[in-house]
Amino acid sequence: MAAVDLVQRLAELERRVAALEGDERAPAEPPAPHGGTRGGTTTDDGTTDDGGAFGYGGQVALGDGQVSWRIDVTPEHALSLADRPRVEVLSALAHPARVEIVRTLLGQGAQPAAALQEAARLGSTGQLYHHLKALTGSGVVEQDKRGSYRLRPSATIPVLVLLTAAADVAGQLRG
Repeated sequence: MAAVDLVQRLAELERRVAALEGDERAPAEPPAPHGGTRGGTTTDDGTTDDGGAFGYGGQVALGDGQVSWRIDVTPEHALSLADRPRVEVLSALAHPARVEIVRTLLGQGAQPAAALQEAARLGSTGQLYHHLKALTGSGVVEQDKRGSYRLRPSATIPVLVLLTAAADVAGQLRG
């Protein structure tokens, strides 16, 4: 069995389990294999014949270890996805305290609530849990078995890309 076929079968199985568990954030289709595209036709030279493709990926070693991620999609596929899950993610990241929580988890790995409250300079645990609810509800952050919070490994590179793209749109990356 080819590695690509195995990756696709595993992704399909993960999607089906997530759907059975009622996870609304389950992907509509498995992520593309490295270098592949989803939602379009790929020609022999690796390009798409229906309007192009774009993607992102990377390999980083931050906080809880090394993470690799790569996804490529066509504009048509990206624009056809349901809005609610992605708006929840964008909303979860749309507050300075939440970005500080994410920054802390990226840099230091899993952290107990008290450390996150201090890092985000929040005055009460109620404020902290309000922000953690948005981050966990969107799938950006999860609570581990020890009660600490961590960035979901599969969210690490996408969150870095979102924050970097926002900085680019805001003109922070260009001189």
